[in-house]
Amino acid sequence: MTLTGQPVIILKEGTTRTRGKDALRNNIQAAKVIAEAVKSSLGPKGMDKMLVDNFGDVVITNDGATILKEIDIQHPGAKFVVELAKTQDQEVGDGTTSVVVLAGELLKRAEDLLDQNIHPSVIVEGYKLARQKSLEILRNKAISISEDDRDALINIAKTSMSSKIVKIEDEHLANIIVDAVLNVVQKKEDGSSVVDLDDIVIVKKIGDSLRETELVKGLVVDKEFVHPDMPTTIKDAKVLVINKALEITKTEFDAKLSISTPEEVQKFLERERSMLKEMADKIIKSGANVVFAQKGIDDSIQHFLADANVSAVRRVKKSDIERISEITGATIVTNLEDLDPSYLGSAELIEQKNIAGDDMIFIRGTPKSTVVTILIRGGTDFVLDEYERSIHDALSVVRNIIEDKALVPGGGAIELLLSRELNEYADTQPSKIQLAIRAFSQALLVIPKTLAENAGLDPIEMIGEMNNYFAEDKTSYGINPFTGKVEDMAKLGVLEPSRVKDQAISSAAEAATILLRIDDIVSAKDLSDSGDSNPPPGGMDDDF
Repeated sequence: MTLTGQPVIILKEGTTRTRGKDALRNNIQAAKVIAEAVKSSLGPKGMDKMLVDNFGDVVITNDGATILKEIDIQHPGAKFVVELAKTQDQEVGDGTTSVVVLAGELLKRAEDLLDQNIHPSVIVEGYKLARQKSLEILRNKAISISEDDRDALINIAKTSMSSKIVKIEDEHLANIIVDAVLNVVQKKEDGSSVVDLDDIVIVKKIGDSLRETELVKGLVVDKEFVHPDMPTTIKDAKVLVINKALEITKTEFDAKLSISTPEEVQKFLERERSMLKEMADKIIKSGANVVFAQKGIDDSIQHFLADANVSAVRRVKKSDIERISEITGATIVTNLEDLDPSYLGSAELIEQKNIAGDDMIFIRGTPKSTVVTILIRGGTDFVLDEYERSIHDALSVVRNIIEDKALVPGGGAIELLLSRELNEYADTQPSKIQLAIRAFSQALLVIPKTLAENAGLDPIEMIGEMNNYFAEDKTSYGINPFTGKVEDMAKLGVLEPSRVKDQAISSAAEAATILLRIDDIVSAKDLSDSGDSNPPPGGMDDDF
């Protein structure tokens, strides 16, 4: 910029600026690439991705949030779309791929409107109205369910797992998942149900097969008692939880100890031993017969506790320490000087069991007995990690149903219903707004189309067949990727929580409208520069 012949420098050297339609299309293109990257993993017939990081660690998954989290993405617009998947995962636990695919399609349709010289503000207004109408239709069309309908809950869990690697044992796992959630349901004063998924602990152990995965009504800690002479089965346990090291504390400054005779050495060792015995005696005197320590336990204290038939576990994770304290009613002790029986918690049974060659501690019958553990078994760490992600998604889905008691048919049926009703709604709006609402309507069809494509079916044929059923008011008919036919999803039990669809449509629409309102990108870093002196050709690629 110049003023009276003098240049005026506003941005520092190296800053890049993209304005107007270029900025808008830049963001749209980035979002489309991200959507294409995860599109093939949508649905029961979706494909998995193998992701390898800089350290060579491998992740194999078809979970949208995990895929996007593992990719090193540079573009700010693309990062914005990645956050969608993270939010979807945090809020409802499922639908992470759907929300990204839908956001990408909304922006793709918006790009077509921009080519027709429709102003971004008009598109944003149309998308806002379409989103509001979609959520209204979702609420009106939701199917009510009772949390006592176990068969329906199992079908919902199986639907969530249908696109995951755990499908091979979906019947077995669905029963475990439903039992786990029902065990931690709490009733509020107004009669509604609430589920805290933190009460469901997931522990992974290599060995055996997925079929051996089990539900433990209690807490499992992947640790063992520190001394072989300690009891491994403790009934009517009195539990001490401590986050102080049961060791002689080293001084925080350099010090020298001058010892000149053997007698002085002996006195020094005896004094140290007496201090350790004093610590052990305080624990024994309190009445505790099981100790969970967040830090280390000296060998001498281990011996003293074993002699007194007190079992102890050391270096327990902070999260497990807090959970043990919560479920047993124990107060976390930081200073043994204050220790008395009132600090202790209780459990009906604490036992050490050998699982796949490793010892684990099982805590059962605690005052807060709602905590349960799902012990997952599998052949490799990669597989166990994916099992955990899949089971977490299914737990979230069942949680959503129990809290909301609202379902919608799967298989792309609800998206087609929303699309058809939005087309009718568009007729009531001004002409240019109509175009935006119809674009939103068409974007929703990306879900059934992708389900069909990933199953090797003709999406146009499938959508046409679904429309034929919908014309007869059979609005629960969707695509069955396993048979390659359009079937009644409600009859098959292929149902999804209304909350998942609500969140996906809301988030995708909000993301699209935010990106459509950006017409200026000012960056202190060149977006084309990945920071590598020899960047790979082609830039960001949908095959990574």
